[in-house]
Amino acid sequence: MERKPIIAIDGPAGAGKSTIAKSLARQLGYLFINTGAMYRAIAWKALQLGASLEDTGRIGKLAEDSLIELTGTVDAMHVLIDGRDITEEIATPAISQAASVVSAIPAVRRALVARQQQIGQAGGVVMEGRDIGTQVFPDAEIKIYLDASAEARAERRHTDDLAKGINTGSLLTTQYEIEERDQRDKTRADSPLVQAEDAVYIDSSALTIEQVVAKILDLVAEKTLCDRTQ
Repeated sequence: MERKPIIAIDGPAGAGKSTIAKSLARQLGYLFINTGAMYRAIAWKALQLGASLEDTGRIGKLAEDSLIELTGTVDAMHVLIDGRDITEEIATPAISQAASVVSAIPAVRRALVARQQQIGQAGGVVMEGRDIGTQVFPDAEIKIYLDASAEARAERRHTDDLAKGINTGSLLTTQYEIEERDQRDKTRADSPLVQAEDAVYIDSSALTIEQVVAKILDLVAEKTLCDRTQ
């Protein structure tokens, strides 16, 4: 049976990775993995336990000992940690910011990367995050670096939060938080956010979701055709 490719999508916060990845998984019939949700789950548990996010030893052990499960469908994905569904509880700006701090801890990354590799090794998966094409699956058949201007990303995130009833303050506040997270993600010592050398760069600032998805589907079709003719 022909092995389906791994599609790795990396990029900064608010670039549209989850939305694009879900659409691709839906259309291709692939498994969708939101790696950011896994880091948010660890951040949520740490805060619930009253652990300091600066206590790297404790947070790393917590990641190693926790059972994180992603269940459901592309359109109804549920995140569970140690059997508890926390899907709604981790969808807040505060948890997102805490996840950025937690994700910089090497022990946390090691634990979650191992789990991500286990889930996606069979292929037929769309996985999005910040180090998928560089660390999790450096041999992924298709790698995308999805980017957008800080202004465009802030506007999207602000609009999405308001639609969910989440009060995040002003648009400028959202942009500041995004730029702050960019700085953390790109300068952390372990697995910083960088574009893989063989990744296709897509700037989504002025593109619709459908246009970005179409570009990636073309890459998948090209890759599949190439493999069949070799």
